[in-house]
Amino acid sequence: MPFRHDALYASRRSPVLADNLVSTSQPLAVQAGLSMLARGGNAVDAALAAAATLTVVEPTGNGLGSDAFCILWDGKELHGLNASGPAPAGWTPDRFKGQDTVPFRGWESVTVPGAIAAWAELSARFGTLDLATVLAPAIGYAESGFIVSPVIGALWARGAETLATQPGYAEAFMPGGRAPRAGERFRHPGQAESLRMIAETRGRAFYEGPLAEKIAAFARQHGAALSEADLAGYSPEWCGTISTAFDDNELHEIPPNGQGIAALMALGLLQHTGVRDLDADDPRALHLQIEAIKLAFADLHAHVADSRFMTDVTPQHLINPGYLAERARLIDIDRAQDYGPGAPKHGGTVYLTTADASGMMVSFIQSNYAGFGSGVVVPGTGISLQNRGAGFTLTPGHPNEVAPGKRPFHTIIPGFLMQNGAPKMSFGVMGGPMQAQGHVQMVLRTQLWGQDVQTAVDAPRWRFVKGREVACEEAMPPATREALAALGHAITVEAPDSAFGFGGAQLIERLEGGGYAAGSDPRKDGGAQGF
Repeated sequence: MPFRHDALYASRRSPVLADNLVSTSQPLAVQAGLSMLARGGNAVDAALAAAATLTVVEPTGNGLGSDAFCILWDGKELHGLNASGPAPAGWTPDRFKGQDTVPFRGWESVTVPGAIAAWAELSARFGTLDLATVLAPAIGYAESGFIVSPVIGALWARGAETLATQPGYAEAFMPGGRAPRAGERFRHPGQAESLRMIAETRGRAFYEGPLAEKIAAFARQHGAALSEADLAGYSPEWCGTISTAFDDNELHEIPPNGQGIAALMALGLLQHTGVRDLDADDPRALHLQIEAIKLAFADLHAHVADSRFMTDVTPQHLINPGYLAERARLIDIDRAQDYGPGAPKHGGTVYLTTADASGMMVSFIQSNYAGFGSGVVVPGTGISLQNRGAGFTLTPGHPNEVAPGKRPFHTIIPGFLMQNGAPKMSFGVMGGPMQAQGHVQMVLRTQLWGQDVQTAVDAPRWRFVKGREVACEEAMPPATREALAALGHAITVEAPDSAFGFGGAQLIERLEGGGYAAGSDPRKDGGAQGF
């Protein structure tokens, strides 16, 4: 459809239109990515420069100890990369005997970090600039310092309240005994040195060299299982994508261990509803999306794990069109319900997207999971470690039960939309359980209801919580919330920065006449820039 911009919601932002674009959650990271494009680099170089810079300037959501996922269109073909790390070899179920859950913070929540391996792999296969050039902006901000932005400053203070006693945290992130405030300059020379080692060795120092030795030594000091062998044995996986169609659009996600399959299930369910006959902000349109997400999440939590361990119910079972059509019949246009899982087999995150004039588009996400992840920071290195181990379950026999070398269930997912076999939109929505739900909302708003990317980002969002509970943004009109409540939804109203919130969305959509449109979320500090 031809491009149009309708300022329907509270934001006064317009989409950014250009042939080369970077969109992410922090302006310094946007500039870092754009500088690579200006030097003749491609969208992958831009994505990696932005990703590395985000580990410095937005430590509340990601770090050098993050995991990552990527979907990219190289100009001819779509690729999917899973750079989430597995459990250490010492993580047998017996290690957590007597506990109800895997710990949410500290060393016992840390799995092998995968983000650095993702940077190295993407750079080697698709980048045009050397890694030292790509990481230079991040090194500069770590060494010389950057001025803390408002949203990140608020999240930093919140993290310090709960993580000050975690190993290495206060030394790294509380100079002078407190979190830096918005407007103050923060320097992290240890992280600058780690980034230099990563650049010089194309990431190997993190997995086999001096950084790996420091990580493993700190783990041993605290009785943790993560070892040199766990790090040395890691490599990311080129896993391709899985997809579901909605009319002439095809949504692509990374296969499990991530929750992207829930977005595919929900979109497939909505194929069999009357959502096309409703307007974007009609309460009944929101109701149908909520009910589809509920059904998808019921199966997600019952069946989804590292796909190598989904031996009974497979990803293809869950997105089988016949199964989704059958499940869609459970949706009632007039009332909210609480669903259980079906029987499909019969018998604190950062996101960025980039695009360049050659046609390459990148959808990239990396995360420490909760704000600052585990809270563990390896002394002198700036390596803050994720807490992805908390994604495992301890339920015996569950496909996501903790086990050595197994990847935990993941919330972070990059999205990519194809249309009639051509790349259409690279996008993501941050925020824990919000992500799959946000993907569905962005796809329908832009493709079914024709909203431009900025208008879709600005629209008030909702988030299914559990049972019949649905959280709505403050900006959603009271009449809409009342109509949803009348259908049986238990509505709560949340500020954008509460709990997992409603995510920060970043979208780049290809325009029919060439070039792109980018939308960036006013709920975060960042934006989009291009030329």
